[in-house]
Amino acid sequence: MTKNYLFLLCLFMPIMSFADDCLGYKLTPTVNIKTPSWSKKVVQPLQHIDVLHGDVIATMVDNYEITSDITSIEDGFCVALKKVDATVGYSDFLVQIDISHKPNTCSYNAILQHEDEHIRAYLSIIDDNQDLLKQSILSASNSITPIFVQNQQDIESAIDRLNEQLQKHPDVILLKQKIKAEEEIRNKHIDQNETNETLMNCFK
Repeated sequence: MTKNYLFLLCLFMPIMSFADDCLGYKLTPTVNIKTPSWSKKVVQPLQHIDVLHGDVIATMVDNYEITSDITSIEDGFCVALKKVDATVGYSDFLVQIDISHKPNTCSYNAILQHEDEHIRAYLSIIDDNQDLLKQSILSASNSITPIFVQNQQDIESAIDRLNEQLQKHPDVILLKQKIKAEEEIRNKHIDQNETNETLMNCFK
């Protein structure tokens, strides 16, 4: 058992040594963040939903495209994170309105107006947290160390691992949790302050 352990230890020591050599090639990545263009679609499901309220389904995207820097060293390559192009925000909003409200009628427009408030709330989350977005993604990307690979054909998988490390970093995970919490708070605030007065006036 001891001999096998020592043999394995000796086997991995050269790889660990080259990985340490890659630390000298670590970069401070640049981070660019943009919000996606978004669209809104309004539908009326065949089954009844809440007659007094519509519904908004928001599609959140967080995509990370990374640029790597590859340095050839003895017996392999160092793959370092050089740049992150992140797209974070909402790409699509699906608004649902009950079929009892005919399109372009007073009640239909009143509910649509209310759901548009929710859409503005979603969009404001991203606008209001630009500094947090930048700080979180920059902190996460800056903590990722270069990866050593022995073969050129392993470079692409190393780049994928860098991207995976970025997306699983605690700062990025906490960022997503912050956004989800803001969604709940802002949407609840809109509904709590909704009097339905505009909708009720449609039936007078």
